[in-house]
Amino acid sequence: MRRKLPTAQETAEILARVRTRPARRPPPPAGRSLAPLIKALDERFGKGSAGLAARWREIVGETLARHTEPVRVVKGRAGAPSTLEIRVDGPAAAIVQHQANDILSRVALLLGDRTVSRLRIVQGPVRRTAGPAPQVQKRRKPPLAADQEAGLQAGLEACPEGPLRDVLTRLGREVMRGR
Repeated sequence: MRRKLPTAQETAEILARVRTRPARRPPPPAGRSLAPLIKALDERFGKGSAGLAARWREIVGETLARHTEPVRVVKGRAGAPSTLEIRVDGPAAAIVQHQANDILSRVALLLGDRTVSRLRIVQGPVRRTAGPAPQVQKRRKPPLAADQEAGLQAGLEACPEGPLRDVLTRLGREVMRGR
């Protein structure tokens, strides 16, 4: 005997009467349950190179900060002190190597004593951080001697006063200084 299917109206009545299971809740975000663990690890091991990068200019100074950047802190084995890896522009590596002890002592002030004991220098391109651009001071050239200035003015007597004469005077001074 074949079973008769319910009509659309009967189906709606059946579904209204029959209690269905509630929809399952989605799992909570992973960050919520990992936040306490991450906080505990951060307190125990420190922020590593991210904490150094934020204060790198204060640690090494303006000049070295333009040519260096901290890459990572490599944890030592069996409780041994860590190694700080620094990326350095090629020519500045020698200067950084000579100032390694000073850099390590300043890093120790931030991360704690005996946290980092070695400095590893890796040569490579350094990301430029947004900071004050280096100010280059132009050296003023000395004025012309009195006889040279007089000769220049005598040569420009035929030229009328105005912007052309000013430009020619500047050009003449630069040419005579270059000799």
